[in-house]
Amino acid sequence: MSKKTTNYKLWAKMIAGGALMCIGGPMLTVYVMPTDEELFQKYNPELQKRSLERREERQAEFNEWLQNLKRQSQSNKPIWIVQEEEARAAREAKKSETLRLAEEAKTQREAMRQEAGLSPAGNSGPGEKS
Repeated sequence: MSKKTTNYKLWAKMIAGGALMCIGGPMLTVYVMPTDEELFQKYNPELQKRSLERREERQAEFNEWLQNLKRQSQSNKPIWIVQEEEARAAREAKKSETLRLAEEAKTQREAMRQEAGLSPAGNSGPGEKS
C-alpha cells in the first residue's frame, strides 16, 4: 500500500484564503461604509435642517425606550412576556378611555337635547312615529 502524503501547500492556501475572508471581509466593509457625518453631509439642506430640529426629540424617545427596557428587564419573567403584558394593559386602557369618551359625548348630546327642548334620543315625542 502507498502512504498518503499531506499536501501542505494546499493547506497553507486554504488557511490563507480563510483568513483573508474572515479578516479582510469585515475590514473592507468598515472601510467602504460611510460614517454618520458623511451621510449627513450628503442630505439636502432641507433634510439636514429637519434632522437637526428633530434630533432632541428622537434622543428623548430613545432614552425613554431604553429606560422602559431597563425597567422591564428587572422582572423575573422573560422580557417579551412583560412587554406583551404591558401592551395588553395599554390596549385595555385605550379601550376604556375610548368608552369613557363615548359615554361623555352621549351625556353631552343628551344635555344639549334637553337644553334645546327636544325629547331624549331613545323616546319618540307626541305625533312622531317609531
